[in-house]
Amino acid sequence: MRFGLRLPSFALGPKTASLHEMGAYLRRAEDLGFDCAVSIDHLLLTPPAYACTWLEPVALLAALAGVTRTIKLGTMVLVLPLRNPAYFAKEWATLDLLSGGRSIFGVGVGWHEEEFALMGVPHKERGRRMDEMLEAVTALWAGDNVTYQGKYYQFRNLTIDPKPAQRPHPPIWIGGGSQPFEKVYGQTVTNIDPVLKRIARYADTWVPHSSATPEMVRGDWEKLLTFSAQVGRRTPLTKVYSNFVYVLRKGERPDAAAPHFQTFSGMDLDYWRAYYLLGEAEELAERIRARIEALGGIDWVVLNPLSFDIGQLERLASEVLPRLSG
Repeated sequence: MRFGLRLPSFALGPKTASLHEMGAYLRRAEDLGFDCAVSIDHLLLTPPAYACTWLEPVALLAALAGVTRTIKLGTMVLVLPLRNPAYFAKEWATLDLLSGGRSIFGVGVGWHEEEFALMGVPHKERGRRMDEMLEAVTALWAGDNVTYQGKYYQFRNLTIDPKPAQRPHPPIWIGGGSQPFEKVYGQTVTNIDPVLKRIARYADTWVPHSSATPEMVRGDWEKLLTFSAQVGRRTPLTKVYSNFVYVLRKGERPDAAAPHFQTFSGMDLDYWRAYYLLGEAEELAERIRARIEALGGIDWVVLNPLSFDIGQLERLASEVLPRLSG
């Protein structure tokens, strides 16, 4: 099992963390043994789920590649249907090349309708566009003089350089699956099978919804095994558990975390306690272990601290993660 961080790269105007601050944080993460750092992607504010937006992830990761040494850098997840395949293939390959082959290509279909409207992409087409984007981008990374004829994207004899350092492409992480509510996202997905079939076909690693219950995740995993067999997967699908996290000190009240959650979340304390990891180290480790058991094992645990506070980072490394490794 490997451990990673999802970055609190919130766009907070003058309070936004500096590159110097983020670089020092990630170098300490490298020293503590964290294996990856990933960023969320949102173009706009998405209330009530989030009370802020994030720094643009590809530019952020390119900057962080220059101030880190070994940690893998990626997205979890980037809204792929909002991109153009040729432009994006070049953009991400450049990131992978300049980082020395350290990128993780984490993607999802997105959900916020205003972002799709702004970019002129019909929201109802996002799943089919995602499939074509994955096919087109990986084809452009794999070779030259590529022809692709999809419903939404077409090109003939196209060569995009540079190619990524990782061949044939960076590892593909895809997010999606069951989730327990529509309160935050404003919509309910009644048929999750197309999402899971996409993951079975294209992903190296599956990223379930952090809010999904262990029972939901277990049910999705059983379907993924079936769909993987149907598409003839030759390599096993690896799995991630991810969530926002705040480690309380012994005896510290949960509302001590409120200012940190309020930075990015429009939800209340009851919601945070139910769906995010808020508690003392032993309680957090127990909740993570429940998810690990639901999936019959986990390959990655990727946790999202609420600020670039090195104290929280060190508390995770010294108090929570050892309880998962034993």
